[in-house]
Amino acid sequence: MKVIILKDNFRDGLNAVEKTTAENVNLPILKNVLIKTFNNRIQISATNLELAVTKFISGKIIEDGSITVPLSALLSIINNLNAERVNLEVKNNILTLKTDNYEAIIQGLPEEEFPIIPKIENTENYLRLDNEILKEGLLKVINAVQISELRPELSGILLDFQITNFKLAGTDSFRLAEKTINENNFKCNFSKGFKIIIPLKTIQEFLRIPISGEITILTDLNQILFKNDDLEIISRLISGNYPDYEQVIPKTLESEVIFEREQLLSAVKLVSTFSGKINDIKINAKEGKKSLEIYSANQYLGENKYLVPVKMKGEIFNLSFNWRYFVDGLKNFNNSEIFLGVSEGNHRSIIKDPKDASYFYILMPINP
Repeated sequence: MKVIILKDNFRDGLNAVEKTTAENVNLPILKNVLIKTFNNRIQISATNLELAVTKFISGKIIEDGSITVPLSALLSIINNLNAERVNLEVKNNILTLKTDNYEAIIQGLPEEEFPIIPKIENTENYLRLDNEILKEGLLKVINAVQISELRPELSGILLDFQITNFKLAGTDSFRLAEKTINENNFKCNFSKGFKIIIPLKTIQEFLRIPISGEITILTDLNQILFKNDDLEIISRLISGNYPDYEQVIPKTLESEVIFEREQLLSAVKLVSTFSGKINDIKINAKEGKKSLEIYSANQYLGENKYLVPVKMKGEIFNLSFNWRYFVDGLKNFNNSEIFLGVSEGNHRSIIKDPKDASYFYILMPINP
């Protein structure tokens, strides 16, 4: 293989796959990156066996070929180079990297020893939408997800596709977030709906890598593929059934509050200084229903409270929340005016934008 690559393009390609490499005593080659020429482009791939990322970059291809080399060493070299152009040459499983004033020889391994990058079985049915719309939706639900060994189905984001819309949902059983994307924002040729659970780590990689334009999603029984002209992310899906979270959504509310988002956000952050080990703060609806009292106390530090003006109807309440979870919910909104509804009985609380029904965030109180 002989190629000439611009340093910035090479660095972008390596950065795209960097987090996908893995430490594995039995398979040390997983720390390597595969570099090969493919369809008049340069392909850079890495995998941890659960997830594989491939980035295609442009360059001048003089001679086709391939090699795998340790990614960390190669990326360190590229990050510290001053030259704009990089010459790569492969002979006898050795990669020689040259610039005008630098040369490195890196011991590699043949492509045949690199794990096979899996292929999606379904290549016809697709879901296609603008990358920014998808990323915005994922960002609104991802902070409600945590890795769970006891309940692996909670370790990912649900994609619930229903022809005229699809929903993204995440929950860790203490909170729930759901974002709906309507049909005017995507194209598809699926004939029926489906539900799949995408691993959290896959979503984190998708969000991390810079992408522009439209993204196409392909899926089969076991895998999902995100792709555009210069990027492919393929991952195993999480097996099992996602919880029927519809029953968690409050049907009737005993209290409804409208507040200014930034003011309440600042109040919660300020008062949280005195929160305890479980990050608890109290939110009390005061008599007269014109303000919320945000309160926390710590036996070793003291106590503090903050009054936030609100518009309220219904019953007054006194609830404790995990302030970090509460802040996570508030951060997911852009509008200045936000709605908080407290359900009857269990006091589950729903946070949403009064002017946008496509997204909501539900939070369980501490000791309701």
